[in-house]
Amino acid sequence: VYKRQILPYALPSLVTSVAALPMALFVPSFYADELGLPLAAVGAAIAASRLLDVLTDPLIGTLSDKLRTRWGRRKPWMIIGTPLFAIAVWHVFVPGESAGTAYLLGWSALLYLGFTLIDLPHKAWGAELSADYDDRSRVTGWREALSTAGQVGLLALLLALGARGIDGAEEQLRGIAWLIIVALPLLVAVAVLAVPEGRPEGYAHERRSYMAGLGLVARNPAFVRMIGCVVLFVSGIAVQGTLHRLVLADVMGDASLFPLMILIENVATLAAVPLWLRLSLRIGKPRALMAAILWLALFSLPLTLLSAGDTVELIALIALRGSSFASVLFIANSIAADVVDVDTLASGEQRSGLYFAVWGMTIKLSLALGVLIATSVPATFGYDPASDAVSAEVKKILMVTYGLIPALMMAVAALILRGFPITRERHAEVRAELAKKAARGD
Repeated sequence: VYKRQILPYALPSLVTSVAALPMALFVPSFYADELGLPLAAVGAAIAASRLLDVLTDPLIGTLSDKLRTRWGRRKPWMIIGTPLFAIAVWHVFVPGESAGTAYLLGWSALLYLGFTLIDLPHKAWGAELSADYDDRSRVTGWREALSTAGQVGLLALLLALGARGIDGAEEQLRGIAWLIIVALPLLVAVAVLAVPEGRPEGYAHERRSYMAGLGLVARNPAFVRMIGCVVLFVSGIAVQGTLHRLVLADVMGDASLFPLMILIENVATLAAVPLWLRLSLRIGKPRALMAAILWLALFSLPLTLLSAGDTVELIALIALRGSSFASVLFIANSIAADVVDVDTLASGEQRSGLYFAVWGMTIKLSLALGVLIATSVPATFGYDPASDAVSAEVKKILMVTYGLIPALMMAVAALILRGFPITRERHAEVRAELAKKAARGD
């Protein structure tokens, strides 16, 4: 892949990542506080809107694999998804006073559908930009770095607005919506016009059915191992993400530091991306991924021991632990692209869209599992966020859930990768076999 193509390809991630934070941090409280909707109903509406992904992700992934146009297989879906995403963002972030739960459910579902139309083909396209083992890490590294940079910029902007007294959720959400509506079409246009799509690889004369294709995915041992790793890792991260604000409020006693802590964490992970990329080039992607996950686990363990007054230590540990977060994502996505090559050799078809659809669904379900663990374990031992007083025993349970449980999940995730079969050498063999079959027209 030409290095000059990587940046324009990755640019859309700078904006699509911006919508994720408001959906978690501002939209639920805004609809509950400003519009007077029950908080439980708001949460249920947003959660229910994600159920559509179970149907749309594999459908869009499969259709984008099979589509043949003069513009490519991936770009048309991104072009369709951009206006849908922008319109839905405006309606979710800038609702009328009469907006209710059904309104939030409908527009949130369309927002996530638009995001899938952009993000899923974008990831599949990135996997196909280069067949080179290390170039793929560079592509995914730039994409995740720009995604993190978008969130850093958003958090910095919100802190700056707060310092000027502009801290109302309505004004902030309107500003974020305008930012997305203006910037996203421009960045998608740059990517689509500046970066060509490669021709689909493969040698099969007949295409397999959707169910037969899924069967091959399920029998791909390398992909199954990556799925197991992702479930544990993402669930562990979701546990901590769910509890960040609650730990600051009920253990440290200062929830106002939440935006600053998340900003520092994102700056740390952005700064560390080049270091982890260099490590992956030196020791190979599976080993680098294991190291990045174990890094997260190592610096999650001490969180268990923190108590009231340890706010500086908490923020320092979150920054250290988070310095490998984006790196885990880009290395894992790069390995997923290598796994697709193995499938292409087995099936005769290049089905990046289907693979990344299954990948995306796994991440979404893992996020839900993490939220369930984070809320149910402390609640079982009597934790109530609405309570004015939290006992010392319950605080300990909260910190065990926050530190120890995710650390153990991440450690097991790293162990799953031991002896991972797709090394640099094995990938070179797969690419050589694909080249032979393509040359023979098998």
